[in-house]
Amino acid sequence: MQPIKIGFWGSEGHQIHGQMDRYPQLQPVACGDMAPAAEQKLKDKYPDMVVCDNFDDLLNVDGLQMVSLCSKQRADQIEITIQALGRNIHVYAEKPCAIIESDLDRIIEAASKSQATFHEMAGTVYDQPYWAMKQLVAEGVIGDVVQVLAQKSYPMHERRPQCELIDGGLVEQNGVHAMRFVEHLTGLKATSTQAMQTPLGETRPGSDLQMACHITGQLENGGLYAVIANYLNPTGFGTWGNEMVRVFGTKGMMESVDAGKRTRLVVGDQDRGEIDTSGPAPDWLSLVLDDVLGKNAMPIDLQTELQPTRTVIRARATVTQVVVPN
Repeated sequence: MQPIKIGFWGSEGHQIHGQMDRYPQLQPVACGDMAPAAEQKLKDKYPDMVVCDNFDDLLNVDGLQMVSLCSKQRADQIEITIQALGRNIHVYAEKPCAIIESDLDRIIEAASKSQATFHEMAGTVYDQPYWAMKQLVAEGVIGDVVQVLAQKSYPMHERRPQCELIDGGLVEQNGVHAMRFVEHLTGLKATSTQAMQTPLGETRPGSDLQMACHITGQLENGGLYAVIANYLNPTGFGTWGNEMVRVFGTKGMMESVDAGKRTRLVVGDQDRGEIDTSGPAPDWLSLVLDDVLGKNAMPIDLQTELQPTRTVIRARATVTQVVVPN
């Protein structure tokens, strides 16, 4: 089977151009809107790579079949997503793929009308130990899920955008990981959501960066969830992200803490110790590429894939803003 000819647009986020050795299914043919150093590295590695000045030129590169989007402003990513799908070009988009709900619905509608596929970079739980936890929930090991607590913490640094239009802001670009822990891991959809956020700790003048938030609500089975997200992970913690997930069910509970380094499963009066994570987890991008190639269907439909994004969009739309006292 011939490889998929892919173009890269933007590098504001988790652009996949540096992972090509892992994915022989992809053949890079074009790029644009990236840092000059990144574009030059691509040209050095792929001499036939076409560097494009605008997105129209990228779409017109001969044989282009797929684009990976990490736009400099996430708010600008919507129109080019729809433009690519309208040309029947597959789209793999950085999260959040939209920052308002009507735009999310526009993407889903465009994907439904296109001969191409759309996917978000949504593989948070398609990695250990979260994949093993997802299987335990599905198998009913801890009973019905009653309450979920999830955390995503990143470090603060000067490159953090001072405008939320660039990456969707704390609630959407950071909180979506924790909402995937809630919704993708348990298989339950959030039916209500509310959020509060504070800029406490952000000292740059004129910045609208939020430093911490919490998101709470109800799950479709009547259970509850609570999420915290922040830019307060100290460098001494040892990993870029500090993740935590605790799931409480009618038969037991399980947890992953310290960025997945420590896990525990307790069922009834049995402390079963660490969760078995020895089995392989599916690679999200490989699943996406199998879908593009028509080899296998995705394990979840697009509405389910984008449900955590929808939840954090709704949370941000009605967020309570803390005013830090002088």
